[in-house]
Amino acid sequence: MKLATRINSFLPKFNNDVEEVLQEFNRLGLTHVDFNYPEHVETISAKKMKGILQANKLQANGVALRFRDEFINGELGNADQRISMKAIQLCKEACDYCREVGGEVVTIWLGFDGFDYSFQIEYEKVWNQIKDCLIEITDYAPDLKISIEYKPFQPRAYAFLDSFGVALSMVHEVGRENLGITLDYCHMLMKHENPAYGASILGSREKLFGVHLNDGYGLNDDGLMIGTSTLIKTIEFIYYTKLHNYDHAFYFDTFPVIEEPVAECERNIKMIKKIDSIIDRLGMDYIAELIKQNSGVKVSDLVLEILI
Repeated sequence: MKLATRINSFLPKFNNDVEEVLQEFNRLGLTHVDFNYPEHVETISAKKMKGILQANKLQANGVALRFRDEFINGELGNADQRISMKAIQLCKEACDYCREVGGEVVTIWLGFDGFDYSFQIEYEKVWNQIKDCLIEITDYAPDLKISIEYKPFQPRAYAFLDSFGVALSMVHEVGRENLGITLDYCHMLMKHENPAYGASILGSREKLFGVHLNDGYGLNDDGLMIGTSTLIKTIEFIYYTKLHNYDHAFYFDTFPVIEEPVAECERNIKMIKKIDSIIDRLGMDYIAELIKQNSGVKVSDLVLEILI
C-alpha cells in the first residue's frame, strides 16, 4: 500500500523546511510524497528534490497545482485570457517538475474556477474554455496522468467542476486517456455523494487517478482523521479501491490544528492498515456476495462482523 500525507500539516513543527518534513515521513514509514506546485518546490530543483527523496527512501507520487494571487477570480476558466494562459503554463511547468522528480500524477484542483453570484459567468463559455485548456495540458504531457480534483464549494460559493458527475462529463468530453479524477473523501461528503460509488465507477473504468483520505460531517472540508466519523463508508470506499486494483498513493488530506501532526498521521496509518486487514479478514468474495443480496439486513450483519 502506497501512503502519503499532507506536507503543510507538518511544516509548522519542522521549521517550515520541506527536507526536514521528508525525513520525518521516512521515519513514520510513509512511502510516497505529493508536492504542492509551486509552493513546496520553488527553491528546490527537481534534481535536488529527487536526491532528497532517495536519501529518505521515498518516491514522488506527483504534484498538485496551487493557484494563488491573480487566479482568485478563476484559473483555467478565467474571463481574462491572459490569466487563463498563465494557468495553463503553470500546469505545464508542474508537469515538467513531476516528470523530472519521478512522479506520475499531476492533480489539478480548480478552486477558484466558479462563481459567487447569479449572472456572474458565462457557463457554456467557461465549460468550453476549461475543456480546451485540459486538452492542451494532457496533450503536453501524454506520459503523465492528469487528474481533476473536484470540490463542490470553498473558496467559491459554487465550484465549476463541483461533483463526480460533472468531472466525469468533462473527462469524457476532453477524450484523453491520461485524464482522470482524484476523489477527495471529504469533498464527496460535502456534495452528499457516497464515496464508494465514485470509486466503483471510476475504478472500473481505470479513471481513478488519485485518492485523498480524510473524514468529516459533510457540511465543510473538515479534514478529520480517517475512519473517525464515517467508518463504514470508509471501509466500503477502500473495498472498491482494492476491487479495482487502485495502485497510486492513498494521500492523507487531513488538517491537524489542535492535534499534534505526527501523532495524527500515525493514527491515519494505523487506521488504513486496520481497515485493509478487516477487508482481508472478511474476504473480498464474501463482501461481494453480500452486496449481491441487496439487503439492508445483511448489511447490518456485515457491520456486526466488522465489529468482532
